[in-house]
Amino acid sequence: TQAFPAPYRMDARRCISYLTIEHAGPIPHDLRPAIGTHIYGCDDCLAVCPWNRFARSARQARLQPRPELIAPDLAMLAALDDGGFRSLFSGSPIKRIGRNRFVRNVLIAIGNSGLPRLLPHAAALLHDPDPVVADAACWAVARLGHTPDTPPP
Repeated sequence: TQAFPAPYRMDARRCISYLTIEHAGPIPHDLRPAIGTHIYGCDDCLAVCPWNRFARSARQARLQPRPELIAPDLAMLAALDDGGFRSLFSGSPIKRIGRNRFVRNVLIAIGNSGLPRLLPHAAALLHDPDPVVADAACWAVARLGHTPDTPPP
């Protein structure tokens, strides 16, 4: 996303963590491809930070990821309604962004996935009541190869 335009300078408005967690509206179209399949935050800064070479994995069970949230299925995440979202992310910081912002992020990931099998899951959200979700669904459908001449699955 070019969040680091120069050494020791950061443009937080282009940061993947900001865009997927704090930004409430539509993610700018020019930044969507660079988000890749990040759904909630980004560890790129942590990965390049020289201080993290001293980091150790947490041993406490409460700090380990829940098994159902390790590499979750994008189709399943896209299908979450508000109740399902709240249930799945109960006790998780993800819950604070709400279903709509989360599903927006999932749709960006689907659009960037390159997986045509996810097209029906994006198309199912084209008429979502939330306009930001519907916009992300439209983008994902177009990104996966749907053209105006062919109806989505």
